Amino acid sequence: MSLRRNTLWNLAGTGLPFVLGAITIPYLLKKIGVEAFGVLTLVWALIGYFSLFDFGLGRALTQQVASVLSSGQYSRLPGLLKTGLWFTAGTGILGAIVLAGLADKLSTDWLKVSVELQSSTMLALLIAAIGIPLTTVTAGLRGILEAYEDFKVVNLLRMFLGMTNFGLPALCVMWISDSLALMVASLVFARLIVLYCHVWLVSRKMPARWHAVKFDKNNLKSLLSFGAWMTISNIVSPLLVIADRFFISAVLGAAVVAYYTVPFEVLIRALVIPVALTAVLFPKLSSVLVNDHDEARRLYRKSLKVVTLVLLPVCLSLAVFSKWGLTLWLGSEFAEKSWVIVSIMSLGLLLNGIAHVPFAAIQAAGDARKTACLHLFELAVYIPVLYAGMKFFGLAGVAVAWTLRVAIDLLVLLVYAKNKNL
Repeated sequence: MSLRRNTLWNLAGTGLPFVLGAITIPYLLKKIGVEAFGVLTLVWALIGYFSLFDFGLGRALTQQVASVLSSGQYSRLPGLLKTGLWFTAGTGILGAIVLAGLADKLSTDWLKVSVELQSSTMLALLIAAIGIPLTTVTAGLRGILEAYEDFKVVNLLRMFLGMTNFGLPALCVMWISDSLALMVASLVFARLIVLYCHVWLVSRKMPARWHAVKFDKNNLKSLLSFGAWMTISNIVSPLLVIADRFFISAVLGAAVVAYYTVPFEVLIRALVIPVALTAVLFPKLSSVLVNDHDEARRLYRKSLKVVTLVLLPVCLSLAVFSKWGLTLWLGSEFAEKSWVIVSIMSLGLLLNGIAHVPFAAIQAAGDARKTACLHLFELAVYIPVLYAGMKFFGLAGVAVAWTLRVAIDLLVLLVYAKNKNL
């Protein structure tokens, strides 16, 4: 399959579910209230964050399986796959235990949830913990399918999961109850279905009884040599993305979170373009870099150009029409509190979107160490800047801190990629 066609499948898989979200988000805000919806967005973020307890093996499996397929060493695949998947299951269970252990503190103290919502928030977090091992194993299986460049089925499943993420909470409220726990339970059930489908699809590509091979420590060592640095990026990078909303909840209260997270979630959907492209670019570069560096350089530079040309008018439009669009979608009161955030973050969105390309290229070259070190540096600088911006300028200060952080990220990644002769 071509790079263009695979990218279009990724765009559909990531972007189409948000069409449903554009309908269900106003409905949920109206039915369950701003604070309860803010808590739901925090639960979404936590499931996503703690699912990164796969220790980078999802991405590592993509990189190594793509390299194995390129070199024709097919006999290595069953052992490589089983080792990686068992490890992701174990670490996913560890992530579930950690989130379950933190549920009480998160719901009663750290997130400043109102007393009326504390018990339902805690129960929702405990249920969300069950979804973590389901998600880590699915990430590993998805990494294998992406190494095969089977983006059609990957994105059909992503589409289903994305639509359930927005649609099932709305259906729960519409037909059964506005219970946070019930909404989260429906999301976990959807992840179980998606996991089963991934297992079936991967098994079709493997020889019979491939899962009966022995757990190979050498395979684990090979995966972790790449995945260990990926783990740092996988833990720190999403923390850089979601830290702002938890700081807002802890300092300003959960009732304010939605005024930031709703426009942020809208903006972040524009990243479907670079995310779709780089998800295809990563296994492609992992394979091409083995044999043809000139072709890898051409793909990298073409991808930079495409992402910039596509995102620039999108981000400019979001900045100019932010107040009008939010008023039309969520009403004038909501728009008044959020439009400045959208305008500021539109610049950050452009910079962050472009940064996806050098990030994917550096990791495809097997150098996850550099991106991990960059993310650690960013975290050390970002957290105090974020806190200071919020204390002095409120939600607008949070948006400025995020934009400054992604600007630094892009600059350093471009320098790293240039040093790789890309």
